[in-house]
Amino acid sequence: MPGPVLTIAAAATCPHGGKVTIAPGAARVSILGQPVATMADQYLIAGCPFQIPVGAGTKPQPCVKIQYTVPATRVQVMGMPVVLSTSVGLCQSVEQIPQGAPIVSAVQPRVIAT
Repeated sequence: MPGPVLTIAAAATCPHGGKVTIAPGAARVSILGQPVATMADQYLIAGCPFQIPVGAGTKPQPCVKIQYTVPATRVQVMGMPVVLSTSVGLCQSVEQIPQGAPIVSAVQPRVIAT
C-alpha cells in the first residue's frame, strides 16, 4: 500500500502513548535533511505505561520496540526496504509479547513509495 516514507523525524507512539525513537543504521539517503527509516534501523519506545493484571496486582509490560513486518516493496536504501507510514508493524515488550500496532501521527509529505 503506498504511503509516505518514514524519516527519523517522524512522530509515532505505541498504542499506550510511549514515544517512538528511530535509531538509523545507515544515513545515506535523506528526505528534507532527515535520514530515511529502513528495516535495518531500530525502532525504540520509551515511556509506555502499559501494565497487565497479575493476581491481585499488576506487572509492568511496557512496549520497548517495534518490529516492522511489511515494508515498502519497491524502494530500498543500501539493499534494505524503507519503512512507510502505512507499513505493518507490531509493538513488542521486552519478552517479545505483541502489544499492538504503532500509531504514526506526523510524517514528511514529499516522498511517497510503495
